[in-house]
Amino acid sequence: MQTIDSSKLIDHTALSRAAVSVVKRLCDNDYSAFIVGGAVRDLLLGKRPKDFDVATNATPEQVVALFRGSRIIGRRFQIVHVRMGREIIEVTTFRAHHDDGAPQTAIKSHKGLLLRDNVYGTLDQDAARRDLSINALYLDPVNQLILDDLGGLEDIRKRLVRIIGDSATRYSEDPVRMLRVVRFAAKLGFSIEESSQAAISKCRHLLADIPAARLFDETLKLFMAGFAAPTIEHLAKYELLELLFPETLSAMNDPSSRGLILTAMANTDARVARGKPVTPAFLLGALLWPAVTARGRDIASAGTHEGSPINAAGQIVITNTLQRVSIPKRFSIPMREIWELQSRLEKCSPKRVRSILSQRRFRAAFDLLLLRSESSDELKSTVTFWEEQQLLFPDVVGSLPAAEIPKRKRQPHRRKRN
Repeated sequence: MQTIDSSKLIDHTALSRAAVSVVKRLCDNDYSAFIVGGAVRDLLLGKRPKDFDVATNATPEQVVALFRGSRIIGRRFQIVHVRMGREIIEVTTFRAHHDDGAPQTAIKSHKGLLLRDNVYGTLDQDAARRDLSINALYLDPVNQLILDDLGGLEDIRKRLVRIIGDSATRYSEDPVRMLRVVRFAAKLGFSIEESSQAAISKCRHLLADIPAARLFDETLKLFMAGFAAPTIEHLAKYELLELLFPETLSAMNDPSSRGLILTAMANTDARVARGKPVTPAFLLGALLWPAVTARGRDIASAGTHEGSPINAAGQIVITNTLQRVSIPKRFSIPMREIWELQSRLEKCSPKRVRSILSQRRFRAAFDLLLLRSESSDELKSTVTFWEEQQLLFPDVVGSLPAAEIPKRKRQPHRRKRN
């Protein structure tokens, strides 16, 4: 493996003391250990990593024996969480491909998807089995060396995301790698290497084999980490969006709907950058809103459904989406509440102002109304109305569910005397 002096390439003061301590203790006990992956990549890009992972030739059991408070987690990939002060360092044992002659503890599905892969190997094998070259860099913090055998440094210089090995084979082993390629390209502003890009179109259908629950976890990584806007454009470009959110595909081809979605993503990215909390309920609600309105129009024109067309459309869109991405109820229920509030906001009823303002989802519903108003002059006066009401009744906004707001007692109806 090629070794490069890291002293002039990265700022060693940006290293986690906990991670360095873990590496030193492993080395002091005659094991090999390195800081690996995204932390090394980010240091080379001049960033300060938030998370540090360590790779070693020690088995999980041997790692646990060295560190108090550590524990083995995971089934598909066994790793060790080592607690050092307030930090948790993730330690993995060098792994090999299941066909490298190592003990056969890997399990594949009949379609070639890796179900379990605890095959231990050497440093070279560990590097080769990682998915991206830019994540296959190993840092020796003691001797200040970077180990690179797969061209990761050169790909960082060229700003390329490249799959290690045959792209189609690696995507077949784990189709989620296609989402990772897109995610890192969007996050880093890199291009996708030609063969890694070409194999996506051949293998993208394999995402249909991934459990919906896992795809929801991947969706959070795609959209909640501060680079949602470029990510969704990449997903649309490489025809992966329809495999996650088929209801959103046509919306990305409509200028006003596309604008709403991209603005929602950009606003979320801005909140992440400021350290503000973000919720999947609003982001996914905005992502699917164009599909809800389109179905709502169809339902209204058919005239065969009782009740609100938007409510009925929301149920259909959620049901269809759950077949691909398993959105938990703690998010899907608020999404529907945000959608259902849109028609109530549009009516601008003075008698119902306090009731609507008090709704738990009012702020999120108003934010969606703001996004909608950017492509609709008709909604601008509606936005102004609700901005004024929030100033008039600031203590009521989002205070209680509408059902808990005391209702005015009706005055008895008196007949007018002629």
